[in-house]
Amino acid sequence: MAKGAYPIILKRTDSGYYVEIPDFDIGTQGDSIADAMEMARDAIGLMGIDMQDDGKELPKPYQAEIKAEKNDIVTLVDIDFSEYRKRADNRAVKKNCTIPYWMSVEADKAGVNYSRLLQDAIASILGVNTQKAN
Repeated sequence: MAKGAYPIILKRTDSGYYVEIPDFDIGTQGDSIADAMEMARDAIGLMGIDMQDDGKELPKPYQAEIKAEKNDIVTLVDIDFSEYRKRADNRAVKKNCTIPYWMSVEADKAGVNYSRLLQDAIASILGVNTQKAN
């Protein structure tokens, strides 16, 4: 399943909204309804791609019981797992490295883009294209 729409339950708290995601048996929170829905989409996306990576089947929507109280908001959050994976795989992560001071001075003078250089070097070692996930 590449796309899905999962039910969520929004519960008002003193600081915003707590979100239950019954089909995944997880929860998250947000400052506003829109933020809570985005956090739910992110939680579903992360859990979904982790499950896929572990060879597990994604839950089908509406398999878990929805237990909402009177003032709770029950709604749907859509997710495209393929698109979510593409964005997650291409997010930038920070890595620190150490080089000799003299090399840093010379590289700065030469206008070296450290991030690009490191990406290109690692891609070369791995034998992959730096635009792999695009």
